[in-house]
Amino acid sequence: MIRRKDTVLFDKPPVIAAWAAAGGKKESEGPLAAGFDFLTEDAAFPEEACANWEQAESFLQQKAVEICLRKAGISRKEVDLALAGDLQAQCTASNYTMRALEIPFAGLYGACSTMAESLCLGASLTAGGVAHQLLAMTSSHFCAAERQFRTPLDYGAKRTPTAQWTATAAGACLLRGAGQKGVPVLSVTFGRVQDYEVHDINNMGAAMMPAAVSTLLRYFGATGTAPSDFDVIFTGDLGEVGSALLQEQMAREGLPLPNHRDCGCLLYDVASQNVQAGGSGPGCSAAVLCTHILPALQKGQYRRVLFMATGALMSQTTFLQGESIPGIAHCVELAGEGTV
Repeated sequence: MIRRKDTVLFDKPPVIAAWAAAGGKKESEGPLAAGFDFLTEDAAFPEEACANWEQAESFLQQKAVEICLRKAGISRKEVDLALAGDLQAQCTASNYTMRALEIPFAGLYGACSTMAESLCLGASLTAGGVAHQLLAMTSSHFCAAERQFRTPLDYGAKRTPTAQWTATAAGACLLRGAGQKGVPVLSVTFGRVQDYEVHDINNMGAAMMPAAVSTLLRYFGATGTAPSDFDVIFTGDLGEVGSALLQEQMAREGLPLPNHRDCGCLLYDVASQNVQAGGSGPGCSAAVLCTHILPALQKGQYRRVLFMATGALMSQTTFLQGESIPGIAHCVELAGEGTV
């Protein structure tokens, strides 16, 4: 491994050997529905006796893990470590998932950046030989998130045009060391917290955009690369508002992004699905990664991409206290399977 400022480059890249995505009704109606491994019409999972939305999210996460491990051809007992987090207070969806799975576990909180954060840490640990088979995963649930951060669904509050729809989705990836079959992780860049004094909890795209710019500039500076070196630069999940702001700011920096696509704009059909500015939540970028990005890399449709997930780091308490909303973005460089 080579460390260049905030970027770690892998001379012997670890690989994402297997992955799986689970989603709810809204996701089943979106443009990426065919790529999901599991979809449900009722994300309350009454048949599983889930008593509340929080339990339902944990069950959705367990489905993603179960399918991922089945694809990898291993049992949960063969997993050395799981890195997971979610939006619930104290990451309880992930905690209860790990209670059921009994896998060694380190909890993470990166808000909507958690999928990229878990991949950054997981790739570093597998490349360093700390773990041979590692799960990187996350989830979110629309109903649980609305109750925690905004208003319960029964309240019937009107959503603003800048608001984003928290995905009811989970994604899980199994990482292994170099030399094995899978999608190579070429480098990871750890984000730094950025705060540009955005206070509007219904405009996450604007709050997270500065962190995306910061991480991209530091990645390009450390590696000597340019946007044109990549088939696609994926962000997740700035939505329509944050994506437009990102394009404007990167053009000012002299690095326009004609090949940029945002997970929040890919998971749903923004024009027809009533999701306002697009998708959001840790499960959003995780679902797009596992339903679209990784399969395309596996098939050779992409040769080199950046996957950068962004997160807004406020709590249900801090924004009520008048605090601004800090953001962070972690970046993962991926290559087509068999290209390294």
